[in-house]
Amino acid sequence: MRRLLDIFSLLRLRLGLIVIPWLVTALYLFLFAADRYVSESKIVVRQEGSAMSVPTGTDALSAMFGSTMATREDQYMLEAHILSTDMLRQVNEKLDLRSAYSAPALDFVFRLSADAPREDFLDYYRKRIEVEVEDTSGLITIRTQGFTPELAQAVNQEVVAICEQFINESSHRLARDQMAYAEEEAENARARLDEIRGRILAFQEEHSVLDPTAEAVANTGLTAELQAMLARHEAELKGLQAYLNDDAPQVRALEAQIAGIREQLHSERRSGVTNEDGTSLNVIAGRYQELLAELEFMSDAYKGALIGLETARIESTRKLKSLVLVESPYLPESPAYPRRVYTLIALLLGLILLYGIVRLILATIEDHSE
Repeated sequence: MRRLLDIFSLLRLRLGLIVIPWLVTALYLFLFAADRYVSESKIVVRQEGSAMSVPTGTDALSAMFGSTMATREDQYMLEAHILSTDMLRQVNEKLDLRSAYSAPALDFVFRLSADAPREDFLDYYRKRIEVEVEDTSGLITIRTQGFTPELAQAVNQEVVAICEQFINESSHRLARDQMAYAEEEAENARARLDEIRGRILAFQEEHSVLDPTAEAVANTGLTAELQAMLARHEAELKGLQAYLNDDAPQVRALEAQIAGIREQLHSERRSGVTNEDGTSLNVIAGRYQELLAELEFMSDAYKGALIGLETARIESTRKLKSLVLVESPYLPESPAYPRRVYTLIALLLGLILLYGIVRLILATIEDHSE
C-alpha cells in the first residue's frame, strides 16, 4: 500500500512540476501567443569635413565615408533619444502605437493593456525596441518589434526619420548659434568703428581743421622759413646801412619787408599755439591723436571680428553632422518571436532540473525523518 502511495505521490509531483506547466505553456504559445516580427536597420552618425587619409586598421565603413565619425557621446546621445519619452511620443502620434500594441486581445502576456499608464507604456516600448552601438565602426543597429510585419517596419522607419531630424537640428542649431555670435561680434565692432569715425568728423567740423597734427607740422615749417628769411633780410639791412643813409630808398624798402616778415612770423606763431576758436592747437592735436589711436584700435578689432566670423563659418561647416542610413528597415517575412520550439525545450529542461532538485530535497527530508 505504501508503495502505491509513493508511486501516486511521485506521479503527482511529476504532473505538478513538469507536465502541467509544460502543457500550459505549450497551450499558450500555440493558441494565444501572437507572432512578433522584427525589422532591422543600421545607421551611422557622420561629421562633415574634408576627407582625410584612412589610417591603418580603420574599418571599411570609415574608409567608405572618408570623413570623421561622430564621437561616442553622439552615438550614446542618439541611443538615449531613441529610448526616450520624446521618441515614443512622436512615433505614437504618427503610428498610434498604443492601439497597435494592444491589438492582439488573446495574447494576455505580451500585449499592452489598453489603459496602461504612460510609464508602463514607455517600459513596454523599450522592450520592443533594441539599440546596439558598435564602438569600433560607429554603426548603430535598430531593431523594432511589431505584431505585423508592416508595423515593425513602420516603427523602424519612423525612428530612423526622427533620428535624422534630431541629428540635423542639433548640429545645425549649434552651427547657427556659433555663427550668430560671430556675426553679432562683427556687427558690434563695425558699429563702434562707425561711431569713432563719426566722432572724428564731428571733431574736425567743430575745430574747422582737417588734421591738426599736419597743420602743426606745416605751421612749424613755415615759421622756420620765415625766421630764416628774417635773418637774411636783417643781415642784408646791416650791410646796406654800412654805406647808405637810413632814409635811403633801399634801406626803407628792406626795413618795410623786415617789418612785414616779423608781423607774419608773429601771426604764424600765434596761430601755431591757438586755433581760430581760441583752443590750444596742442590740445586739439592731442585729442585728435587719441581719436586716431582709438580708430586704429577699433579697425584692428573689426578686422579680427571679420576673421573670427570667417573662421566660425568654416568651423561650423566642419562640425555639421548628418545621419547616414547604411541599411534600410526591411519588411520581415517570418516572425522572430515567440520561439515556440526553443522555449518549450528550454522549459522542459528547466522543469526536469526543478523536479530533480525537489526530489532530492524530499528524499533528504525522508531520510532524516526515519
